[in-house]
Amino acid sequence: MRVEDLMTTKVFTVEQHDLIDRVFFLIHYEKIRHLPVVEKGKVIGIVSDRDLYKVLGPKTNSHVIEGDSEMHVVHKKVQNIMHRGVITIHADAYASEAATVMANNRIGALPVVDKDNKLLGIISATDILRVFSKIEKASEEREKRIAAGISHK
Repeated sequence: MRVEDLMTTKVFTVEQHDLIDRVFFLIHYEKIRHLPVVEKGKVIGIVSDRDLYKVLGPKTNSHVIEGDSEMHVVHKKVQNIMHRGVITIHADAYASEAATVMANNRIGALPVVDKDNKLLGIISATDILRVFSKIEKASEEREKRIAAGISHK
């Protein structure tokens, strides 16, 4: 199975000069955990929900001001919290390679890029776990059928 079979192609992105409140909005309202940082379509970094929460402070959103049903986050730019030197992967790589890279580097997602480092999509640990779960469940069902003496289903 290839990365292109599992990756999400509808990817929300930010630019390094965007304000952190854009990151907050996307993570909070779009229910995503990783935002590639792009410049002219090329991946230059990544921001995660954890990076955002570090800026907001532990368990209290002391830097967030609520009022008139609008939320504003501290006026910092994405470049202040993004991870540079982001690890990426190509669409034609095997999903197992993506899983190994994420596990070895203790990261939750990989931007998927072409040979020119242009963003094509993103693959997350959740995408891989979802497939693993389906494969494992099918294997368990097969074992149950064999144990019950049922050869086909």
